[in-house]
Amino acid sequence: MGRISPIAVSETTAAKMMDMAPTEFRRLVQSGSLPLPVKITGNLERWRVSDLEGVLTGNAMNEDEFSW
Repeated sequence: MGRISPIAVSETTAAKMMDMAPTEFRRLVQSGSLPLPVKITGNLERWRVSDLEGVLTGNAMNEDEFSW
């Protein structure tokens, strides 16, 4: 059986995926440069891997309704 790729990740993992410190990642999220997390339940939030990839590929800018 192959390795399963995550579809959503924690803030720490999202920052690692973007090769930046968590504080820099958080600052870019707060400024609107990176997407907001999705609230799963209670205080549990995760970032969609597809949203982060969309920022890097430019696909996030092609959406009809651009909002995080």
